[in-house]
Amino acid sequence: MIYEWDAAKASANLRKHKVSFAEAASVFLDPLALSFFDPDHSDEEDREKRALFVSHYERGERIRIISARKATRKERLQYEKNISKESR
Repeated sequence: MIYEWDAAKASANLRKHKVSFAEAASVFLDPLALSFFDPDHSDEEDREKRALFVSHYERGERIRIISARKATRKERLQYEKNISKESR
């Protein structure tokens, strides 16, 4: 899998959300990550661990990161609920 992003967008995202796109790419290595299709925003086309919300799209073997931010409390709880389901 190849991760890609616009350098200017990555820089702006880091300033605004304090999340680098390199860190955001790490969510794709988490087998318990939650993914949702968003038809309104889709087209066909020593670090502390933290829950992230990553907006992206996939095209073939490429994942293009659009934005990334710290997950909201609700999103984090949803992720944690998924982890506890998987560990049963």
